[in-house]
Amino acid sequence: MNLVLTVLEIVAPVFLLALIGFLWVRLGFEYRIEFVTKLAMTLSVPALIFTALMKTEIAPAALTTLSLAAIAAYGAITLVAYLGARLAGLDLRTYLAPLIFGNTGNLGLPLALFAFGEAGLGYAVVVFAVMAVWSFTFGVWIVAGGGSPMKALKEPLVWATLLGALFLWQGWHTPRFLTNTLDLVGQLAIPLMLITLGVAVARLHPRGLGRAFAISLVKVVATVALGWAVGRAFGLGPVPFAVLVMQVSTPVAVTSYMLAEKYGADSDAVAGLVVTSTLTAVLAIPITLAFLI
Repeated sequence: MNLVLTVLEIVAPVFLLALIGFLWVRLGFEYRIEFVTKLAMTLSVPALIFTALMKTEIAPAALTTLSLAAIAAYGAITLVAYLGARLAGLDLRTYLAPLIFGNTGNLGLPLALFAFGEAGLGYAVVVFAVMAVWSFTFGVWIVAGGGSPMKALKEPLVWATLLGALFLWQGWHTPRFLTNTLDLVGQLAIPLMLITLGVAVARLHPRGLGRAFAISLVKVVATVALGWAVGRAFGLGPVPFAVLVMQVSTPVAVTSYMLAEKYGADSDAVAGLVVTSTLTAVLAIPITLAFLI
């Protein structure tokens, strides 16, 4: 009973904030998702990443191990997703990125914070950073059908990650007034991302939900298994291990839909994956957490 209550205390705020966004749109209120997404990805999320890395008290060696584990996990997921998509005859431009990249920002960061506190958030930021770099290079290249992977260097969160890692490595800290300002800006990130997730799901127009549900179930089982195997192989401690498994197994991100829409892939099919994988996560996340905490 205590375990059930603990899991509910962790996941309830996440899904309740997403529900607020969902109901906000359904009630007919305005929500400028492009503006909010730009605000989050340009200011609040980079500030959150930078301050979380700068202030973390986790040993640099442990963060290095987790970084290598995250790279290995996403490498394994990429390989398995590619082979699975080819065997199933799925269009790679449409399906490969959603199969690889989960919602490590909107869902993964809040889950890590609520489940494991500030230490968990520090670990989650590392995994999120690895995913973001891979997503803005290889992910965009796949969906766009080509182009330069160096587009990632234009993303503020990539620079925030590199700068935060430098400050962590050197033991530097920004002046107190600047740290407090960045903290306030970073605190916008989690509620904004969760409410925006609910808004985005409410506005999607998915199709082929039966197939999407099947793919979503395969995704969550495969990513949990791969994250678990890689975490054990790298000998991660309990908290970084749990964070790695949770992060790599998060549902399909709304950004996958946005990329599909932008570059002319089958955005309706991706919308179906976003909706079904998010619904699947309502059950999958509590079950996974029950084994991890």
